[in-house]
Amino acid sequence: MEKELVKLLNEQINAELYSAYLYLDFANYFTDKDLDGYANWYKIQTQEERDHALLFMQYMQNNGERVVFDAIKKPDVKLNNFLDPLEAGAKHERYVTGLINNIYAVAYEKKDFRTTQFLDWFVKEQGEEEKNADHMVDQYKLFGNDPKGLYALDREFATRVYNPPSLVLG
Repeated sequence: MEKELVKLLNEQINAELYSAYLYLDFANYFTDKDLDGYANWYKIQTQEERDHALLFMQYMQNNGERVVFDAIKKPDVKLNNFLDPLEAGAKHERYVTGLINNIYAVAYEKKDFRTTQFLDWFVKEQGEEEKNADHMVDQYKLFGNDPKGLYALDREFATRVYNPPSLVLG
């Protein structure tokens, strides 16, 4: 595997772990505010991001590459109201999409089609992640300022369950 791709894939593992850490911070914020449904949603999001990191790790290991961890920085998003974590989550998902797209572009340029094929799942996943994050922002803006609306949204997010990814790695 090209050195540049190895570097980018290692960085992506760290980015996925940071995402998990960020969403765990959001879950903690909502737990402190007694919005357990929102907390549940972000705890599950934490699990997804952790599993994304594990998928990248396994792909690297399956291809004989060494996984190198960096420090995970502390989340520094200011959370002053219920909308702040939702908007920060949507912005973060767009950022992660950019990272994945960059790795894909490099893999394509290097004609590493095994890696592009592996990344196809993440490209699709990021589309879903962005859609879900934007939906949370939109729903909050529509209904979140009304106590009954906020209660209904919180109950809806409490029903989310974790479905681990099923991805065959090359």
